[in-house]
Amino acid sequence: MKIAKLEPSRHKEGRWLVWLEDGTPVRVGEGDVIALGLYAGKELDEESGAALTAAAQYSKLNERAVEMLSARVMSKKELTDKLSALPRRRKGEDEREKIPDADALQRQKEELRSQAEAVAGRMEELGLLNDGEYAAAIVRNYAAKGYGPRKLRDELYRRGIPKEFWESAMARAGETGDAIDKLVEKKLRGLEPTRENLKRTADYLARRGYGWEEISAALSRYDMGEE
Repeated sequence: MKIAKLEPSRHKEGRWLVWLEDGTPVRVGEGDVIALGLYAGKELDEESGAALTAAAQYSKLNERAVEMLSARVMSKKELTDKLSALPRRRKGEDEREKIPDADALQRQKEELRSQAEAVAGRMEELGLLNDGEYAAAIVRNYAAKGYGPRKLRDELYRRGIPKEFWESAMARAGETGDAIDKLVEKKLRGLEPTRENLKRTADYLARRGYGWEEISAALSRYDMGEE
């Protein structure tokens, strides 16, 4: 396969279009043009063709990563997972189209995952990803809504934030005594502290992510306050 034409993109600075002789456009970054020694008329063998395909894929993932991080904050793992997800078959696509065998599909997944990890690492270097700050923001957000430590840790785990950031983030949440006391007061306001009402309140607090020791202490404080 030969490169028929090479030109800078009119729509995006730093992007170049590599037109192959069959009319297929391949989008790469300016650095790829230099690194791969691309020029119009260059004959691409199997190795250089694969390198061009990989460069185009990496460039595409970079653009997707920037778009995703511009839309919302996420963890490094969340970004990697989203970038490495294989595209689903669209409804109406020709079912007769050849589906890769299991080995080829596994290789495709591994290559895509490797590139996604590299892109996520680059985003981290640029300061667009920061798991430590993201962990602190998650904890602040859920703690402000009255959720307990267990719920905070569940959210950190669910979002793929490494455990090395958990302790620091949890420390920023501060003491949970005031929050749980307010929840107890809200649930029991105007009610008799019967066994049934206390159990219902304890179950509610457990669902909010509080442990039994915290729940028991909060209920005791409420009972003493009532007396």
